[in-house]
Amino acid sequence: MRTFIKSWIPQCLRILKSPCRLFHGCNRLLTSQIVSYYDTVNQCKKELPEYFNFASDVLDEWSQLEKDGRRPANPAFWWVNDEGEEVKWSFEELGYLSRKAANILSEACGLQRGDRVIAVLPRVPEWWLLNVACMRTGIVFIPGTSQLTAKDILYRLQASKAKCIITNDTLAPAVESVTPNCQFLKSKLIVAKGSRDGWLNLKELFAVTSADHKCVKTRSQDPMLIYFTSGSTGSPKMVVQSHSSYGIGFATSGRYWMNLTPSDTMWNTSDTGWVKSAWGSVFAPWICGSCVFVHNMPQFKPAVIAETLSRYPITVFCTAPTAYRMLVQHDLSSYKFTSLRHCLSGGEALNPEVMAKWKIQTGLDIYEGYGQTETIIDDRGAVLPAGEEGCIAIRVQPRRPFCMFSEYLDNPEKTAASLRGNFYVTGDRGIMDEDGYVWFVGRDDDIINSSGYRIGPFEVESALIQHPAVSESAVVSSPDPVRGEVVKAFVVLAPAFVSHDPEKLTHELQQHVKKLTAPYKYPRKVEFVQDLPKTATGKIQRKVLRNQEWGRG
Repeated sequence: MRTFIKSWIPQCLRILKSPCRLFHGCNRLLTSQIVSYYDTVNQCKKELPEYFNFASDVLDEWSQLEKDGRRPANPAFWWVNDEGEEVKWSFEELGYLSRKAANILSEACGLQRGDRVIAVLPRVPEWWLLNVACMRTGIVFIPGTSQLTAKDILYRLQASKAKCIITNDTLAPAVESVTPNCQFLKSKLIVAKGSRDGWLNLKELFAVTSADHKCVKTRSQDPMLIYFTSGSTGSPKMVVQSHSSYGIGFATSGRYWMNLTPSDTMWNTSDTGWVKSAWGSVFAPWICGSCVFVHNMPQFKPAVIAETLSRYPITVFCTAPTAYRMLVQHDLSSYKFTSLRHCLSGGEALNPEVMAKWKIQTGLDIYEGYGQTETIIDDRGAVLPAGEEGCIAIRVQPRRPFCMFSEYLDNPEKTAASLRGNFYVTGDRGIMDEDGYVWFVGRDDDIINSSGYRIGPFEVESALIQHPAVSESAVVSSPDPVRGEVVKAFVVLAPAFVSHDPEKLTHELQQHVKKLTAPYKYPRKVEFVQDLPKTATGKIQRKVLRNQEWGRG
């Protein structure tokens, strides 16, 4: 079964109609004027403002509404950990603390507008303060996952020419081992309780730094964030996001897909190094005036997730498909998610079987998000008719949507290669039906071409997971002397089936897939494994398995 995405665009972005929503306590209130205004910019009903800064134009506005008693009393930020510690900030407190952090970056760290800062931190409150502080100063923020190695850090420091790096005690030694080779690096800021030679200490500086700071005036298209791609081909590339692309662009998804209001508390489990944390734990909830909830959670544990959803008044929950797959295998019958009303997933397609199990166990649907606007084109850039499979692409001529990334920094060849005619090519395959719905088939490089048949791995995986023996699976292409390539499934077995005969189980799974999908899609090869390679966000890395099959490094 393929997932579908509704094509959203009567002007430059066509928006789904949404009924008036209820706040908690069944009080019918109007959606905030803040999100409403920026939503109309997304719909092209208003022009993109020439100047925009998320800190001053959104966060400080919520702070003022809070002071005036025109916003619900729930916090803007709520952080917890397994040791029972909690941090809660109102929008006013967030403003006060982020102004202190802005002064630290400008004064102690000696940074100026336009400079770049790399922040490699786990889910600690300081990450959010520094994110906002960079907005206030016009400094470009470059997040990185805590799983980066010294080699990764060196590459990012050299490629970005960052003048400052911010990390904790755990990664400080790795940073120190590479800094002699980083000519642009001027300062190192550590988030730790104690001092460290050669490092500025954020906690110590907070105690002596003023909160008197005036936000810089940034243009909407000025750079705000840089993310490094996963590096699926060659070294990771730097993707530039402007102040408006994320700061304004997520008003629509926050309002319609995430269904957020100022009374909501949203928990997004993403690692701080990934873009999902930016849109799910910063921009979308805060532009809607919602509370950002964070659990430190160094490792994913289904019991911790379930306990947290049961214990805290979380109303909107977003996590990776892999996490949902693990959660539905965990016994949720002893938990009651009394506040939870809306569940989200993104990053990769979620199996219908998992959706159905979650619905049975919680009574809630899971709403999948797709992060790109859709048009279907062929390999030459021509728009295809309904019913034909093609590339999912975004029209960028005659006008590039402001909510797209700006460029691959210092890489004009990569930027140019992502264009085909009047379109930006997303790298996804899909089919648009007669009603304008786009049915996602898979990543372009995940599609398996076997004897001329094009097979999307997700449909095979969705069939496999409906068998009780399958806990998790990943489907990739495998070389074949006759068919060129065939479908191969890597399967993680459910505990009750681990001791079963592999040959008989392989045959059973193959017959099972033949019954649920077209017969040519069944996996001609099956390998049973204990685990699947995943990113820090829990997304299965098919590329690793595919490279393994084809003997690539």
